Amino acid sequence: MGLPGGGPAAGTAARRWGVGETVRHSGTGSGHPGAAKRTRRKPLFGAAALLGAVALVVPAAPARAVPAAPGVAAAGEGTATPALVDGIREPAPAARTAADAARAYLARRTDRYRIADPARDLRPAGTLTSGGRETVRLQQTYHGVPVLGGQYIVRMEREDGRRTVTGTSGRYFTGLHTGTTAGIGDDLAVERAVDAVRQDLTARAFGARTDDGNTPLTGTSHGLAVLPTGTGVLTRHITVRGTDPAHGEPVLREVYIDARAGYPVLRYSAVRTFAAPGTRPVRATTPAPGTTTARGGAVRPPAGEPAPGTTGSGVRLDGTTVPLGITHDDTRDTYVLRDGTRIRSTPGNVLATWDASGRWASDLSGAWPDGLEQVASPTPEFGAEATASGAVDAHWAAGQVYDYYRTAFGRDSLDGHGMTVNSLVGATDYGQPYVNAFWDGRKMVYGTGDAEYRPLSAALDVVGHEMTHAVIEHSADLVYAGQSGAMNEALADYFGNAIESDARHLPMDDPDSGLLGETLCRTKDPRTCAVRDLNDARTTAGSFLGVGFGTDNGGVHLNSTIFGGALWDIRQDLGPRLADAVVYKALTEYLTPLDGFTQGRDTVLAAARQLRVGGKNLAAVRRAFTAHGIVPHWEKALGIDSEVLLSRVETYDTHLGAGGGWWVASDSDASGSQPYSVWAGRTDGRKRPRLISPDDGRYHVNPATDGTTVVWQAHGADGVDILARSLAGGPVRTLWHGRSVGTTLGVDGDIVTFAYNNYGGRAGVAYLSLKDPSDVVTIGGGTYHRATFPSVSGGRIVYQDRQRVSAVYEATTRLIDVATGEQTVVQQAGPETSLGPTALTGDHVYWLLDAVDQNGATTLRRAGLDGSDVTDLSPETGPHALNIADLTASARAVTVVARTPSSGTGNAALAKLWQFAPHHEGRGTHRARVSCNRGEQLSAAAAGGTRVVWLDATTGHGDVVTRARPHGRCA
Repeated sequence: MGLPGGGPAAGTAARRWGVGETVRHSGTGSGHPGAAKRTRRKPLFGAAALLGAVALVVPAAPARAVPAAPGVAAAGEGTATPALVDGIREPAPAARTAADAARAYLARRTDRYRIADPARDLRPAGTLTSGGRETVRLQQTYHGVPVLGGQYIVRMEREDGRRTVTGTSGRYFTGLHTGTTAGIGDDLAVERAVDAVRQDLTARAFGARTDDGNTPLTGTSHGLAVLPTGTGVLTRHITVRGTDPAHGEPVLREVYIDARAGYPVLRYSAVRTFAAPGTRPVRATTPAPGTTTARGGAVRPPAGEPAPGTTGSGVRLDGTTVPLGITHDDTRDTYVLRDGTRIRSTPGNVLATWDASGRWASDLSGAWPDGLEQVASPTPEFGAEATASGAVDAHWAAGQVYDYYRTAFGRDSLDGHGMTVNSLVGATDYGQPYVNAFWDGRKMVYGTGDAEYRPLSAALDVVGHEMTHAVIEHSADLVYAGQSGAMNEALADYFGNAIESDARHLPMDDPDSGLLGETLCRTKDPRTCAVRDLNDARTTAGSFLGVGFGTDNGGVHLNSTIFGGALWDIRQDLGPRLADAVVYKALTEYLTPLDGFTQGRDTVLAAARQLRVGGKNLAAVRRAFTAHGIVPHWEKALGIDSEVLLSRVETYDTHLGAGGGWWVASDSDASGSQPYSVWAGRTDGRKRPRLISPDDGRYHVNPATDGTTVVWQAHGADGVDILARSLAGGPVRTLWHGRSVGTTLGVDGDIVTFAYNNYGGRAGVAYLSLKDPSDVVTIGGGTYHRATFPSVSGGRIVYQDRQRVSAVYEATTRLIDVATGEQTVVQQAGPETSLGPTALTGDHVYWLLDAVDQNGATTLRRAGLDGSDVTDLSPETGPHALNIADLTASARAVTVVARTPSSGTGNAALAKLWQFAPHHEGRGTHRARVSCNRGEQLSAAAAGGTRVVWLDATTGHGDVVTRARPHGRCA
């Protein structure tokens, strides 16, 4: 629904990426938005309408001229409220609070701001006071329901009790027009959210090595929220926490469930870490920090007033001795890393460093486990143990970062209001070395490091990075996904690196000044050790990587240096002091949660003008963004080598299908605000797509076709239906009704097969006849018997089976002859092997398996229908191994969605399509890249011969594209 997202691994979901122009219908006829009646408009605030790589499509508003204001004024696109009004000096009405004055001012100027009732529709969301300046943030509500990302800012100066407005900016969505009465309750929304996340996790992990039905996931409702997609979508906001059932990794997902039909229209991970999963210093998947509760309960450190502070010392991991703010703990007669001298505005608030004592990162994220103790020493000189754990570094660095924000900007701690700063050291990856760090909304958590990487607190830029995430959360609160998430990372990189560069006295022209994490390594040189380089001039908008939320939360780390590099260029050109002031002002007084790169550029320029930066310096700011490709409409330059069948798909988490010369896909209206519909078109692109599903308020998703019939899922408040309709037309038939289904669905002739879920995520496979759909055969779905990943072809069904036999679980790939009911065990897997998606042709069975745990690769295996001639077309080990997530097959070729292991973090590391053409003798294969497009390639569907249809994210949004034959090798 305009917001792609946190789906499973590559290839398991069709997503909408949504940067760049947004496509709208120009009429209300039956033609598909891909047809001739299409017009184009820009989404709100240019390129990055929401989360950048995702873009909420904003509501259309009547074309109105915004009354001119002195200074700089910029109209908001798709809304009647201006995006930026600056350089003004207009009196604010007298009021008790800054927020009341701001709302009264907006109410007085409805001719300009088009906000009918600010007192009703704008809630105070925090005021930043600095000297005589007041920056008021106001959260938009719609009939009392908060609007995701709807935030407006009023900037004022106060003198002699009078306030003067100097500017306004932000996002207020004037075109919302949706009901606010939910059709489902919190309980059902939580159940649907947990089911959706569980399905993501099991699909990513091939379902697998879970021996019971108790997947440890829980959901917490935050009430209603409006997604500002089109005229608005009413949702229930659910936070899902827990543990990955396959690998025990922590989980934190923000999920938005359509409040009428109960369909998950948006979900993304709330992880905020220094390094992205899969980058060089990260050994394993990073934890998912929460902001409220988790298994350990709320984040509440033990209370108690600190004793008078004193000064101690300790040795950092680089060998330097540093002073430490400490306190004598009379109850234990020991000294602890608790600095009570810095935060003076709030008595009792401190900078404290705690010993995690090897606890798992997942137990620390969003929680405060019992028994945590502050790092202690019998004397004021903290010894080798505090050095080795990274405690000395963490405590010293926290003080450095605190002092930087206080000295440079007058900021009173991370929240601007004197909050306590807690740091935890010694976090592990389930008892193994953990090489990452994160901010979880309340505290910093630093991993142990490993044989090569020191504890993560050893790098001042890492500490500065994580503490800046806290500053961002308490100011612009940039949503941690897509472009807004990439800017969140970019700003954390900028200030973390600025603090370290200044502390180390690195000149800005030093080639190593832009490196992040370069001091973490024990043996590697700084440039090899560094995680990112803000001086990398190659990171321009032309290198933008369009990805779904299942990959790095929509590219928050992958694309961060596009914006972060521009900021670093500004620091080199303007000098540290002025550049830092400009960027900090943009962050705290201009940016709002859903801003993307283009809006970020505009806010930095506005902040520079407010600080009276002009002439060559202002030109240097513009030049820095231009050099990194951040200019209006930069997304238009992103091209592809494939034919577009359906552009700018407005749906979230739904597969494509293809067969018999036809493709099928799910799409919303052009604004993305309507429930999804199923459309079908010819793979040669010669005919207009046609609407297949009814307009009944349900979400019609995951279609499949054999070229004669289309089958799909319809999600509503009372469950899920499997529906069918002939491509030639005719009635829509209901084939099956249940509580929950997987994404796998197939049709071939008279046979329909699909995956379903019982309560607790107990997976099963079902198949039925189109002639007599009441005769349904089900397999699995129990606590000790699961079935997954069905495929159908030629009167046969293949699926993966897992059941407990004599207290031992057996995993087998099975083939059913539907006419006779005869089953064939194609192959039995080893005890530690996970079985994945399948594909079936008239001659062969194809499937994926993972036999070597955590090696970053999977096997593509093929066998005859009787289980003979087993061949690994792509082995799990060796120089050409791939991490394959999904597959699709025709009689001539099998195509996989795969990543290349150990290929870094750039374009080569994203999910791409590879096609294997087996030799006639059945041995050996030829493989080639289907497309050389940049960006992620997902949800491939074989369309006959070597033609493939897939969802391509290169242009920053989802396009249904096709190629008739592989491209071959890609540079």
